[in-house]
Amino acid sequence: MAFTLTGEDACEKTLPTPIPNPYWVAFSAASARLVDIPLGKDHFPANPEWLEVLAGNNPSGFSEVFPNPISTAYSGHQFGVWAGQLGDGRAILLGEKSGQELQLKGAGKTRFSRMGDGRAVLRSSIREFLCSEAMHALGIPTTRALSIVGSDLPVRRETIETAAVCARLAPSFIRIGHFEHFASLQNIERLKELADLLIDEHYPGCEQSQNPYLELFTRICERNATLVAQWQSVGFCHGVLNSDNISVLGLTMDYGPFGFMDQFQIDHICNHSDQGGRYAYHRQPQIMHWNMACLASAMMPLIELTVDAENTEKLLRSALEQFPLIYAKTWQSLFRNKLGLINPQEQDVDLIERLLQAMHESSVDFTCFFRKLSDVRTNAAVDQISLRDEFINLPAIDQWFSDYLLRLNEESSDDVQRKLRMDAVNPKYVLRNHLAQAAIDKAKDRDFSEVANLLKVLEKPFEDQPQYEKYSNPPPPDLSQIEVSCSS
Repeated sequence: MAFTLTGEDACEKTLPTPIPNPYWVAFSAASARLVDIPLGKDHFPANPEWLEVLAGNNPSGFSEVFPNPISTAYSGHQFGVWAGQLGDGRAILLGEKSGQELQLKGAGKTRFSRMGDGRAVLRSSIREFLCSEAMHALGIPTTRALSIVGSDLPVRRETIETAAVCARLAPSFIRIGHFEHFASLQNIERLKELADLLIDEHYPGCEQSQNPYLELFTRICERNATLVAQWQSVGFCHGVLNSDNISVLGLTMDYGPFGFMDQFQIDHICNHSDQGGRYAYHRQPQIMHWNMACLASAMMPLIELTVDAENTEKLLRSALEQFPLIYAKTWQSLFRNKLGLINPQEQDVDLIERLLQAMHESSVDFTCFFRKLSDVRTNAAVDQISLRDEFINLPAIDQWFSDYLLRLNEESSDDVQRKLRMDAVNPKYVLRNHLAQAAIDKAKDRDFSEVANLLKVLEKPFEDQPQYEKYSNPPPPDLSQIEVSCSS
């Protein structure tokens, strides 16, 4: 169900601002199936009117199919500092279709644009479109991308670029910032409406609890603890984990200066604007936990409706303390699977951490290493394992491989079955920055073939695709340091 809160403190009816001469840049047939859009032979919508609708150019279409497009109000902490009211500055929620909310990003100014132009550019839209679908294919919860519609309308960022509108889908776009917004207004009635909406539509089991709102908070924490562990397992850095960018459904959302690591660096910073490294790779779990504390503070008045203030604080603290435990358990399980291990052992954490430390010290390609690790055989001689050549400290990595082989032999690991398991969790293809940039560069000349190719490859990240082998390679040296900022 679409966002149903009404009133100027929650949302405002907002019609998209049309763009001139719209054209298709990309379209996801997989996402289209979620909202029952019939496709033509070219895998774009059979009904040409969808181009105008998804460009934000069809007021009559909005009145018939999406009668109440809105932009919503939310608040939040940005880079750890309370920023006050924010809101959908360049996103307009058209409404709900087949259980999915349909939102246009870059469709023009809203009441919450805060001096911004309400537009998105082709560059950032391509990145969000491709990564949304790539994350879904990796099995990581995410908002989905339906389409990109382009226009030659000029938009100023660091330079003059062209406009684009990205249509995205989610069961709900409600974020922590929505709770923080009503909490900052000290509006308990609104907080309750928001929580009840979530419980009714997305967390139905909570209503059976003695304290439904505490249970809701606990479930949100669980989902986001699991989510950030999944990010870590594929080397994904979000880049801007502000509280207003955190989904209460545990979805990856608001793709901006994200990045999949090439060479593994535990303290990798993907956002050029994040000079202090607040959102570096190794800090993502800590920051997500911090965001859950922001949510706890916002939801405290709700829980106090049924529990006294002193016990409310204790209950929330107890629920928050589960976050690192859930994260650690999930992280260990994911990395154990990446190593092809079946039976958990206490020494597994040490084995994983020593490997990551060695990869960090030698700047080993994260995706390639884990994908190729499945080729190691249990009877291999350590000095014959080709992967060891990726490391600087040979004695250390030789000891690691020796311990790893011993661990595999202890559980009588079958080489063939283990490779199948490992290749099913270690992707061969991720959206590396240099691949996205190549697609963007071509798209600037109205050549969208590389966007289509990447979408096709990334929809099957675990499969060998010989015709697209080049997309699995690390970037060449001159493209290994592509910088991405918040304008992305």
